[in-house]
Amino acid sequence: MDLQVLRSFQAVAEGTTVTDAAADAGITQPALSRALARLEDEVGAELLQRVGRVLRLTPAGRVFKEHVDGVLDHYDRGRRAVSEIVHPDSGVVSLAFLHTLGTWLVPRLVTGFRRTFPQAQFELHQDGELGLTRHLLEATADLVITSSDPGHPFITWRRLLEEPLLLAVPSRHRLARRRRIRLAEAADERFILLKRGYGLRDVTAELCREAGFTPVVAFEGEEVQTLRGLVAAGLGVSLIPSSPDITAATESPVRYLEITDVRGARDIGIAWLSSRAVPPIARSFRDHALRSSAGR
Repeated sequence: MDLQVLRSFQAVAEGTTVTDAAADAGITQPALSRALARLEDEVGAELLQRVGRVLRLTPAGRVFKEHVDGVLDHYDRGRRAVSEIVHPDSGVVSLAFLHTLGTWLVPRLVTGFRRTFPQAQFELHQDGELGLTRHLLEATADLVITSSDPGHPFITWRRLLEEPLLLAVPSRHRLARRRRIRLAEAADERFILLKRGYGLRDVTAELCREAGFTPVVAFEGEEVQTLRGLVAAGLGVSLIPSSPDITAATESPVRYLEITDVRGARDIGIAWLSSRAVPPIARSFRDHALRSSAGR
């Protein structure tokens, strides 16, 4: 067997058709079918079984795929390690970050970094706080940009900047003409929050507690964009991270108010796994991010 056959097996096992997998491998569909049959002969078991028009893993195939995933992962990491030694100023930065940071902070950092390292490539992932921690622990990302310190013993976190949080209200809301507000004034409002497990949910609950009340939860979502949409529909208010794309908007069904009685902000930081060496190009990006945000 060779690595390309293993990659094709992996692709088919994950739902790619044999025709598409063959095209990706640069061979004909019959040639790939024969290669997969030879793989089954070498392993000594049927790995894929046709169900209707698609191929599904057999029990033996599921076991074999777990090991194939490991082999290919180790091989790819080995190639990457060699590339980083030979070409320390290039390579791939595997970066995961909060969805809300994809519209302004991450593009700014990547653009600035590539002025110095034009050959650097990026593998980008977006997720919530819990998902970002998993990216580090499962080694699917070298670095993550998230809000507060994950508080995990194996993860190192450094602060980058403070991101303001604004109270978003519908444009026809009684408070919409205001520019600033004490959060305590919104105690009787219905709040739209992210679901439990998201950092912004915890920050919102803590700020409301500091302001002297527990928010009444009207709706929950998984994306900040969803919160904005529900606010725009007049279904409640929400604490939203301030970013250039919302503060620059002149015509919007949502108004954003500065909070004055509690610290209306959250920390944004960069984190990495303490027990694993950060690859050179990712380390350079981490240092760039810390320098770019120094003093903020």
